[in-house]
Amino acid sequence: MTASGNPHYHATRPRLEPRLRDANIYARAQAEGLSELQARILAGRLNGYAGDLAPLVTPSLRYLAHPEKLADGRRAAERIAQAVVDGEHIGILTDYDVDGITSHVVIRRTLVELFGVPESKLHSLIGHRIHDGYGISLPLVERTLALKPVPSLVITADCGSSDEPRIARLKAAGIDVVVSDHHALPVEGPPPSAHAVVNPTRDDCAYPDPTIAGCMVAWLVMSLARGVLIEWGVLSATTPKLSPWLSYVALGTVADCVSLGESPANRAVVNFGLQLINRMDAACWRAMAARLGADSVPFNAETLAFQMGPRINARSRLDDPYAALHFMLAESDGVAQRQLEVLDQDNQSRKAIELDMAEEARALAATPLAAGDLALVVFLEDGHPGVQGIVASRLVQAYGRPAMVLTPASAPGMLTGSGRSIDALHLRDALQRTFALAPETLPRFGGHRGAAGVGVPVAQLERFREAFLQAVGEQLGDTQLYPRVWTDGQLTPAQLDLATLIELDALGPYGREFDSPLFEGEFLVEALKPVGADGTHLMLELSSGAVTHRAIWFRALTPGELPAFGVGDSLHCAYKLNRNRWRGRETLQLMVEHAEPS
Repeated sequence: MTASGNPHYHATRPRLEPRLRDANIYARAQAEGLSELQARILAGRLNGYAGDLAPLVTPSLRYLAHPEKLADGRRAAERIAQAVVDGEHIGILTDYDVDGITSHVVIRRTLVELFGVPESKLHSLIGHRIHDGYGISLPLVERTLALKPVPSLVITADCGSSDEPRIARLKAAGIDVVVSDHHALPVEGPPPSAHAVVNPTRDDCAYPDPTIAGCMVAWLVMSLARGVLIEWGVLSATTPKLSPWLSYVALGTVADCVSLGESPANRAVVNFGLQLINRMDAACWRAMAARLGADSVPFNAETLAFQMGPRINARSRLDDPYAALHFMLAESDGVAQRQLEVLDQDNQSRKAIELDMAEEARALAATPLAAGDLALVVFLEDGHPGVQGIVASRLVQAYGRPAMVLTPASAPGMLTGSGRSIDALHLRDALQRTFALAPETLPRFGGHRGAAGVGVPVAQLERFREAFLQAVGEQLGDTQLYPRVWTDGQLTPAQLDLATLIELDALGPYGREFDSPLFEGEFLVEALKPVGADGTHLMLELSSGAVTHRAIWFRALTPGELPAFGVGDSLHCAYKLNRNRWRGRETLQLMVEHAEPS
């Protein structure tokens, strides 16, 4: 069918659309003393929410549920406590992304600093994204079994739920595996060979928030282990709690893109963790503040999402992830700064690779878009597997449909892929359906609603594409697909000031499923200038009424391109409010996300 004849196909120019507002939330928020603007923000993000607003509006650790509610939590904690008492060698096996690295730091620092386990008894086991792959991979199992002495306990974090064959192999070698994870479990349930499986997505789990990140699950399990060791009389009741490690949990939670919407737990740990980070007690935070400049402090959730997270992730995307671990654990500013330099260089390399891959992916997307495909499955023959997810995100932003980006895997005859989704599609459910339709095309997959990873045999690529498109179609039905930019409506000229930003900040933290406020409005272009090393960003002066505001629009242009508008033109903009800090002085700056001539 041609593009014009397909009801799902639309031009790729984003449409600005006002968020649907929940009238009940809007009224409740104002009745509870919030301003009209704050009520508008909440009503656009909490559609259908019937719970108390207070835990979301004023996040606090008092709203955290007790870790005893985690299925297998007590069993996991007692096994860890036993290993501490008996002086066992312990393996800490985590994923290589920010969630995995922060989980690793929480477990390691707790064992060493609170439980008194000697460093010599601990073994860090972090997979290499390209050589090992995700989770408890076969190479990681081999590495564990080759340790001298072999650990008798392996604690996982942010992985393990789908790794029964490898867990069974460790168990056969006499190693107990305690899984702590947050990824969706296989349909057959938790891996039976594990000593304990702590995962809030378990059907039999009473923990009230299944959306918490892997680092939060690890923090809860280690908190329980502390309680067990105190009960047994091994630790004093005055042993410090794990609260200081919530700085790492905040970073992992934001970077892993778990929900910051209807999740009191996630909102509480990010809010509290940011308070800890901004004390700048740890060398890693101080090094990052020095790198970003004095005007970057205090950090907010966006600093974690767009500055810290990508640098830590870049290491595991391009190389082994241990530099990221050493950066997070650095005890001196000098060590932290040296490790951060490594991460920074990797991040620059990652950006260059991403640019090339995104350009190729967009070219390959043209054919399925013209055919009206509901999802994009793109194979980049020379693509780097560490950058697939970012490129998939770029496709979702550009075309408003789910995207799966595949590249050759290290295993012969295999492809590896990362997918990103849209609000209307649960990606892991779509992959589960793909597996049901064509199991031979999907020997390995995992993930959650918004993001997922796959392994696909090269020979099955076309069959995988067909089955995946069928699964997506069954879920989406007649949903109209095009890139949407959701806005929170307009602000008056009088609201374009720092007081409004303070009003909005009071509702933070912002993140996935609780997006930063984005407004739309008409502005007159008073001045504009391409900036940045390659001239792809636009610095603007925009007037609304009698007042002119500075604005920046990142990635507004492709290199060498000129803007489609000039001084004196009217622009319809989607924009965020932002503080511009310069030499201790704060002014309002508009961050343009989308603009077109009126």
